[in-house]
Amino acid sequence: MTRSANSSKLDGGAMPPKPAQRRCTPPARKFAAGALLWVFAACLSLASSLSSAQTLDSVSASIGSFAITASDVEKEYQFESFLDGQWPPAPATSATLASAREHLTYQDLLTREENPGPAERAESEKSAAARMADLRKEYQSPEAFQRALSGLGMTETEIIARIAQEELMLRLIDQRLRPAASPSDDQVAEYYQSTFVPEFRKRNSNGTPPPLSEVDGEIREILTEKRVNELLDQWIEELKPTTRVRFHSF
Repeated sequence: MTRSANSSKLDGGAMPPKPAQRRCTPPARKFAAGALLWVFAACLSLASSLSSAQTLDSVSASIGSFAITASDVEKEYQFESFLDGQWPPAPATSATLASAREHLTYQDLLTREENPGPAERAESEKSAAARMADLRKEYQSPEAFQRALSGLGMTETEIIARIAQEELMLRLIDQRLRPAASPSDDQVAEYYQSTFVPEFRKRNSNGTPPPLSEVDGEIREILTEKRVNELLDQWIEELKPTTRVRFHSF
C-alpha cells in the first residue's frame, strides 16, 4: 500500500509588524529559529524518503504472514536476467515483474516442502558451482561478468547459494512429479504424427522426417516435461489455500 506524506504550507499572508514595534532578534533566538527551520526541512525530507521507501517496498504478495515486497520482486527480476547472461537487464514490465513474483512465491511454497539430506545438499552445491562456471562464459569478458556482479549487488557465494536452492527445488519436483508424468506409447505416436512431422516439414520442405524410432526419446522427454509442468501447476494450486497465498497489485 502506497502512503504519501501530507505536505504543509507556511502561512505567508500575515501582515508585517509596524516599524515602531520592530525589534532585533537576539543571537540565541536567531540560532533557535534557524535550528527549527532546519529540523522542519529535515522532517519533510525524512517523510519524503519514508514515503518513497514505503512505495518501493509495498507488498506484492503474501504467504501467510510472510510478505514479498516490490523490491524483492525487482531484485528477483534482476537475478533472473543475470542468470540469462543479460546485463544490464531490460526495463522491467508488468509481465516480467508478475513472472518474477510468481517464481518467488512458488519457490517459497516448494522450499517448505523440501527436506534434503547432506548428500542432496552437497550435490546441489556441486551443480550450482558448475552452472556458475558456465554462466561466466555467457559474458563477453571477466570484466563484464564482474560489472554484472557489482550491478546485481551479490557475491559469487550468494549467487551459488541461490542456484543451489533452485537445484534442490528442481530435484524435489522431479522426485514428486516425474514418475507420474511418463507418456504412453500411444501419446508418443500421436505427438509424432500430429506435431513432430508437421513441424519438421515446415522447417525442411524437401526433407524426409526421421522415423518415430529415431526420435522416440526426444518426444518422450518433451511430453514428460509438459506433463510435469501441468502437475506442478496443480500442486501449487493445492498448496496455496494451506498457506494463504495472496497476490497484490503492483
